[in-house]
Amino acid sequence: MVRPRRIVLVRHGESEGNADDTVYEREPDHALRLTRKGREQAAASGVRLREIFGNETISAYVSPYRRTLQTFRELRLDPTRVRMREEPRLREQDWGNWQDRADVQLQKAYRDAYGHFFYRFAQGESGADVYDRVGSFLESLYRSFEAPDHPQNVLLVTHGLTMRLFCMRWFHWSVAEFEALSNPGNGDFRMLLLGPDGRYRLDRPFERWTTPEPYDLDG
Repeated sequence: MVRPRRIVLVRHGESEGNADDTVYEREPDHALRLTRKGREQAAASGVRLREIFGNETISAYVSPYRRTLQTFRELRLDPTRVRMREEPRLREQDWGNWQDRADVQLQKAYRDAYGHFFYRFAQGESGADVYDRVGSFLESLYRSFEAPDHPQNVLLVTHGLTMRLFCMRWFHWSVAEFEALSNPGNGDFRMLLLGPDGRYRLDRPFERWTTPEPYDLDG
């Protein structure tokens, strides 16, 4: 089995929805584009990633949303060293189809009270649903390591929640630990680095917005 030196997770740059959440009432989530700022964020990450990857090969998996595909393009990686595939299992959490802003705000309040991992949006998914499809993707990813010519790096261009759930699944974090974490910024990335002991470690932690409260506490 050829294990990659790095598994890099990149959040898309700022999208039209990040800049103006009323756009979800007029445009499908998957069709939203990067803003100019989002393109600049992706380009800046690309400069850093090209330095990190150097002349090494890359197996890239990209969410099929427009903003993630645009982010991948703005990274400007050497196409002769990259094997790129669209991967629907890395898509954003589904919040429903056409989104009514007032209803979404109400459901966000319900989610905050109910729990980000378990709350399921009325026409969409829960964090637990996304966790399950990320787990399915991981099984496919593990199998890809069996190829003798597997690239030295894996790159995932995806979404903030999906990044956190990927790491939750990989590192076996608890639900309470996951719910205490914040999304990385737009265009930001995290790396899982293979150590001499054969184990992967996160290059830097996700920021916490609260202290984890284990679910097995009384009261």
